[in-house]
Amino acid sequence: MRTAVVIGTGLIGTSAALALTARGVVVHLRDADADAARTAAALGAGTAEPPEGRVDLAVVAVPPAYVAATVAEAQRAGVARGYLDVASVKGGPRRDLEALGGDLSRYLGTHPMAGRERSGPLAATEELFEGRPWVLTPTPETDTEVLNLALELVALCRAVPVVMDADAHDRAVALVSHTPQLVSSMVAARLEHAEETAVRLCGQGIRDVTRIAASRPAMWLDILAANPGPVADVLAAVAADLTGTVEALRALQSADEDKRRTGARGIEDVLLRGNAGRDRIPGKHGAAPAAYETVAVLIGDRPGELARLFADAGAAGVNIEDLRIEHATGQQAGLVQLMVEPRSVAGLTAALRERGWSIRG
Repeated sequence: MRTAVVIGTGLIGTSAALALTARGVVVHLRDADADAARTAAALGAGTAEPPEGRVDLAVVAVPPAYVAATVAEAQRAGVARGYLDVASVKGGPRRDLEALGGDLSRYLGTHPMAGRERSGPLAATEELFEGRPWVLTPTPETDTEVLNLALELVALCRAVPVVMDADAHDRAVALVSHTPQLVSSMVAARLEHAEETAVRLCGQGIRDVTRIAASRPAMWLDILAANPGPVADVLAAVAADLTGTVEALRALQSADEDKRRTGARGIEDVLLRGNAGRDRIPGKHGAAPAAYETVAVLIGDRPGELARLFADAGAAGVNIEDLRIEHATGQQAGLVQLMVEPRSVAGLTAALRERGWSIRG
């Protein structure tokens, strides 16, 4: 691949353009908002000037409802040898393109499983896709050249290709992406009119659950409108669990000992099923989740403190597998939770204490 057109210069489109440009591909940027394309170009994602002839690949990075029309228009204009989109819903856009008379052999639906709470070209980064799954949904009609171009794009963005059926993909993202967004928003909505004293008690648990609730509503309305059935199916199952949990909690309030025992079993059941589901989420490098242990370190809110902590851990010969930062409300300090292999806990704890760090827990 030597040339590409990226149509849509939001977070995903600009990030892909940055990755391609960094690896020597000449990228032309198009957007209905000319200022967005110029902003992406100023960031080094390519040029806002149109190509002189046909390019190798057109990457369509627009909301799901606009994918089919955008691809069909680009095909009629002969923009590229191959066309793919990066929308988060796959079945509907393909059917819409077929209805518009588009050339399905030159088109491939794809979806990089990456994103941020922020949107727009200024949120873009060329590392956005590194190590992340990038779903490809080829069919028997897909031309081999187009599939190869898509695989090259994934490789240049340093992502991991995953081949799926389009409708199976939509059911999967309804479970692992779209429903979590709604549930996160619903929990965060409880805080809108909560008493100030309650809000001041917010800790890492509520921050974790509501992190993605900061996402832009307009973007998610586009996504959910393109995949309503599968999302509704998952939410219906969640609603059934919620109903059962409410009933179990009410039973715990009963004066009847049998009802309290039944309620406790109901709560335990949902918690255990949650444990089992959480254990299935792939861990580092896509492998089965590892049983890491945590070393909690008190850290001041000063420049360079995290870098110093990481350097001290490295000097101790310990690899940090993951981390979380819990900020202390109203204080210039926080708690950094370093996740490490169990065999490393004692050595890391001793080394950090020797270097003056305050270990908690």
